This record gives sequence, C-alpha cells and structure tokens, in this order.
Amino acid sequence: QVQLVESGGGLVQAGGSLKLSCVANGRTFTSVDMAWFRQSPGKEREFVAAIPWSGDRNVQAYSVKGRFTISRDNAKNTVYLQMNSLKPEDTAVYYCAAKEVRSISYDPYERYEYWGQGTQVTVSS
Repeated sequence: QVQLVESGGGLVQAGGSLKLSCVANGRTFTSVDMAWFRQSPGKEREFVAAIPWSGDRNVQAYSVKGRFTISRDNAKNTVYLQMNSLKPEDTAVYYCAAKEVRSISYDPYERYEYWGQGTQVTVSS
C-alpha cells in the first residue's frame, strides 16, 4: 500500500506559478512510478505528467508542455509539479498517483493503483 498526500494548491492569477508536492508513504519510493492528474468540474480526469521511479525522464500532456515540470526527490519520498504560466483552464483538482514498478519497460499511461485526496488549483483571469 502507498499513501499519498498532496499540498501546495491555491488561488493564483493567470500567468502566475504554483508548485505542488506529494509525499508518499508505505512502500519504498523507488519501487513506484509517479504521476499527476487533474479533474475539472464536469470533465473527466486527465493525465498531466508522469515520471518513472528513476527520475531519468518525464512525460507531459500536450496542454501543459513547456509550462509544467514534474520532478521527484527519492530521498524525501516526494514528487513535485512545478506549474508556470498558469491559465484559467488549468483550474482543477490535482491528484498525485502512483503505480508499482513491475517491468523494465516504462509505460507512463499504465493504470495507477494509488491516489491522493487531491488539491485544488484555481487560476483567476
């Protein structure tokens, strides 16, 4: 089992920045790949960014590429999402997610097994 706790959400003006954090407990942090998802009212949850256990690469959705950066600190059991140049359409509840590493090939879109409770990000225009 992995317990995930997000923090760092809030209200920010368009063009501003926020940094989300997610602390993982319960399993060795280097045994899980991590990701961020988001969900806006009336919309389905969507993939934002992902990073494997090694932290040696990352993947972002097209809608956030060049603006959001995912990173992780394995010594702190923490994954981050740095969000720059925020837009009103980035307003959503942001969720941290984890999946256990089961093979040597990395698939950032494979099903995630563990989820945090979410943190609200609101971008005003």
